[in-house]
Amino acid sequence: MSPASFTGLDLLETAVIVLDAARVVRHLNPAAENLFELPARDAVGRPLSACFAEPGEINAALDAAERQNASVTEHDVALAVRLGSIIHVGFTVREVEAAALTVLEFRRTDQQRRIANEERLAKQQQANRQLISNLAHEIKNPLGGIRGAAQLLRKELDDPALCEYTQVITSEADRLQSLLDRLLTPHRLPQLGELNIHEVLERVRSVVLAEFPNMAVRRDYDTSAPDLYGDKEQLIQTVLNIARNAAQAMHGVGQLVFKTRVARQVTLNRQRFPLGLTLDIIDNGPGVPEHIRETIFYPLVSARPGGTGIGLHLAHTFVQQHGGTIEFASEPGRTCFTLTLPLNGYSPVNGGK
Repeated sequence: MSPASFTGLDLLETAVIVLDAARVVRHLNPAAENLFELPARDAVGRPLSACFAEPGEINAALDAAERQNASVTEHDVALAVRLGSIIHVGFTVREVEAAALTVLEFRRTDQQRRIANEERLAKQQQANRQLISNLAHEIKNPLGGIRGAAQLLRKELDDPALCEYTQVITSEADRLQSLLDRLLTPHRLPQLGELNIHEVLERVRSVVLAEFPNMAVRRDYDTSAPDLYGDKEQLIQTVLNIARNAAQAMHGVGQLVFKTRVARQVTLNRQRFPLGLTLDIIDNGPGVPEHIRETIFYPLVSARPGGTGIGLHLAHTFVQQHGGTIEFASEPGRTCFTLTLPLNGYSPVNGGK
């Protein structure tokens, strides 16, 4: 079959790999490239065994399909891809006898669970934002009265020690006011424009290195990534909040990696996009504590003593406002926050182009 014969496969949302009789890859569609982090140029013309770290279960299914002369389906397989990560997939093997080809069709078995978790988290975040907003507005008025009363009292006192107490009241009121302002920040509409994600990352890198001079911040950029449509300051704040949390968890000594890639045929919030941008923020710190993993994006949740728990909440909100998703995977020695944003002129305000 000619390459043109595979064109229809490129439109599928499921990942498809086509093998010849010698189990050499003849085609993989964009969904497969994205799922397996495997560019077609690195796979086509190579044996299947060279494309996966441990293809044993795939080969076993291929053998079964040949013996039975029928399609074979595996429902839940832990598959080690080439870069070392583990993904859970189901797949079907179909023989195309007329063309002496075999078609492998893969689907993420955890995809529905991930979508359900995203929807649950979005609803919970919306409820949290409304609650926090209401509380913040209720607190601001009496807080201003407390601060004003402390200032008036200070003018009436002659004892410097007592004046110092009023100064403490004023300072703490200002600190609480700042916290309330940060809680209300997500309600500002994005200021949209075309921007290059690498300019955002370079800005964050400069800030991180200035604050934490003993940190190493490594770049792994896909320079072919097109511009996206968004709020530059919000995206800077998003990446900075995640990077700063990582640096603080490592006590200012460790490594961060900023990695960008263009992904094709991505689904974000149940909407399909021909192009998306993935941004990984990876650190080699101690990992996210188990007890906060389910609530890490909720406001006022923090594993750090003295932390406000606002940074990741803001990051999650800003990414959602850009039509994207944010998720993380963590273990001791490696934590990766992944931001996925739509490309191709997507407008986060209008929900489309």
